[in-house]
Amino acid sequence: MADVDTGSMKIEVRPVTADDYEDWLRLFRDYIAFYEEEVPDDIIAAAWQRLLAREDNMIALIATGNDRAFGIANLVFHRSTWARDWYCYLEDLFVAPEARGKGIGRALIEAVYAEADRRGASRTYWATQAKNATARTLYDRLGVLTEFVQYRR
Repeated sequence: MADVDTGSMKIEVRPVTADDYEDWLRLFRDYIAFYEEEVPDDIIAAAWQRLLAREDNMIALIATGNDRAFGIANLVFHRSTWARDWYCYLEDLFVAPEARGKGIGRALIEAVYAEADRRGASRTYWATQAKNATARTLYDRLGVLTEFVQYRR
């Protein structure tokens, strides 16, 4: 899907396969811990099954190099009341701490954009915490910060 040369290794970004489960799980759990959240094991297992099967318009990408996984991106494609075509929600993006600053986050986002384009999505969007300054530096270069504030129930 996409390759990036970090100088010390070549990183490949591609859709996950069943063989990626342990790596995806490690990275996804680290992502959840980064945001100081908890997700029950049965929900994580269900998410993996949907992502692997590409059910409900969900897909997972993984960034690997030197027989190791360094990052993941979990996407949800959905319809919109504001467009005729699809939107791509980048629900989860995580790069392992030891691999940050090497272009892996950029490669994952560019692969997300490529998948969104391939599927004809007119918008790709994501959210992060305001305090996530390191990631936001990258996001400011690859996306447009909106004025919207998110609410939840």
